[in-house]
Amino acid sequence: MTARGENLGVAFSDEDLLEFLGRAGLPDAEDLLDDPAWVKWRGGQAHFYGAG
Repeated sequence: MTARGENLGVAFSDEDLLEFLGRAGLPDAEDLLDDPAWVKWRGGQAHFYGAG
């Protein structure tokens, strides 16, 4: 995950993603996960963290 140009790590679940967003200053970020203005999903479907 990248926020403001800084690599914060790799999320393996929505819970990980929410933790990263909280650390980036968005503590109530759950509603933002499906908002493309805030979260850009790469390499697969939204909320899917499985391998290939």
